[in-house]
Amino acid sequence: MRISIRLLAGLLAVPLAVGVSRAEPVKIRMAYVVPVTNLSSILFAKEGIAQHLGKTYQFEALRFQGTPPMITALATGDLEIGLLAFSTIGLAVQNAGMSDARIIADEIRDGAPGYYTNSFVVPNDSAIKTVADLKGKVVATNATGSAVDIAARAMFSRAGLDDKKDLTIVEAQFPNMKAMLKEKKIAFAPAVLPFSEDSELLAANHALFTQRDAMGTSELGFLVARGEFLTKNHAAMVDFLEDYLRMIRWYSDPANHAEAVEIAVKFSKLPAAVFDKWVFTKGDYYRDPNGIPDVAALQSNVDQQQKLGFLKAKLEVKDYLDLSLVEEAAKRLK
Repeated sequence: MRISIRLLAGLLAVPLAVGVSRAEPVKIRMAYVVPVTNLSSILFAKEGIAQHLGKTYQFEALRFQGTPPMITALATGDLEIGLLAFSTIGLAVQNAGMSDARIIADEIRDGAPGYYTNSFVVPNDSAIKTVADLKGKVVATNATGSAVDIAARAMFSRAGLDDKKDLTIVEAQFPNMKAMLKEKKIAFAPAVLPFSEDSELLAANHALFTQRDAMGTSELGFLVARGEFLTKNHAAMVDFLEDYLRMIRWYSDPANHAEAVEIAVKFSKLPAAVFDKWVFTKGDYYRDPNGIPDVAALQSNVDQQQKLGFLKAKLEVKDYLDLSLVEEAAKRLK
């Protein structure tokens, strides 16, 4: 029996259409706070490195003022990957009820031996010599419950200061803190990369303490996704993490430093001098080339957070880890 060419074409079109539908790239929206420092802001700015971008997944970077607002976005489905910190993973689980939140890869680590640590600065012309001298002052934070916020409160507590009674804590965006210090609107502020390398900030202010002083090594940023999304999109997420590791390694390669600085300048609109001596070097935060977090440090960070009263109960970090995808991705690159 003969089948007409028109009928045959129609029959072939059915599985072809299904195949196209199944191959639709997965939408991945990933959060960041600080431009350049948080890699998602410039993740795929260097073309030709990511092999799966546009094929198995589409990528969009979304900016947030701090990590706490990302919890809401993850909960409402407006974000596929949150860049949470030690300070917010517990809040996501205990306060937002996201028992399926999973840490899938590392991003940046503060205070790792031989690498950068955040500083907390006061004006050179102020009378503040110790943390205790901050009593009665107005101090800045980027977001209540953020990593730098918890570090600051840990030091306040050690100095005998009650963060609710002895201080006035105001939230501000990192780029605005330099002017607020200069105008005497605040007496203290966290200085994080790249803003901590601003020549005017460095000339007029000095570090009272560092995040390493407050927390030791701290997990400042790691990738968190919901369990259902990971199960549904396992293959695409491994592809994404493979490309993510490629980009970490490309940016961290000294041979690419000049080009990496150019990318940072183009995105941030800041001069090259702001980035040249530190970005993606040992003057920067530590980035693990295999995307594996320091779990022991993270547990210690979370324990300190609980002691400050920001968590209802002890959080076992290991219960919210799923490093299988990034480990699979890293094996592809060997």
